[in-house]
Amino acid sequence: MKNIVVYIHGKHGSAQEASHYGSLFADCDVVGFDYKAKTPWEAKEEFPPYFDAVFKKYDSAMLVANSIGAFFAMHALTDAPIKKAFFISPVVNMENLIANMMAQANVSEKELREKGEPDTSYGEKLSWKYLCYVRQNPIYWTAPTHILYGKNDDLTPFETVCEFANKIGATPTVMKNGEHRFHTKEQMRFLDNWIRHFAPESTKSREENYGIK
Repeated sequence: MKNIVVYIHGKHGSAQEASHYGSLFADCDVVGFDYKAKTPWEAKEEFPPYFDAVFKKYDSAMLVANSIGAFFAMHALTDAPIKKAFFISPVVNMENLIANMMAQANVSEKELREKGEPDTSYGEKLSWKYLCYVRQNPIYWTAPTHILYGKNDDLTPFETVCEFANKIGATPTVMKNGEHRFHTKEQMRFLDNWIRHFAPESTKSREENYGIK
């Protein structure tokens, strides 16, 4: 049986990050998806052809997706036969995130609608089209999913993640010293043990103390 794990990076990430996960899924091919999409509608165009080819070649496919990569995956792969998904700091409510960005930039909804894409002092682009799109296209995700969340995540409130996890039946795990970006040795060790704990039996490490609570 041929199994694959596809890694979907977050903003400013890269497909090469997939190499970190190879040892965690010993019985699977692990590849990184080098996508170009910057919006969910672009992801809907780009993701399906890539994954259609994956599904034809492999018996089962799992996802490991980071931040905005998870958001794009949930929009673009709604009906895809994903065996299991591991979402790391996923963006689960883009409308709220945009609203927070608007508040930070002191931009009203009226101003956003009139200007379309106003600049902000902190360098992020706001987009009226993006806000309208996420309002009109809510996430509908049914694949078995595990979510890893850092308690110090500065993009998504804990309550928002919990609400989303309950909505889709996902299993949330919270790291007390975690951030939106998992990158320190301690954080990556926790992330690795989280995956080992929830991965299928054939890919689990023999390690018994996973450190997941």
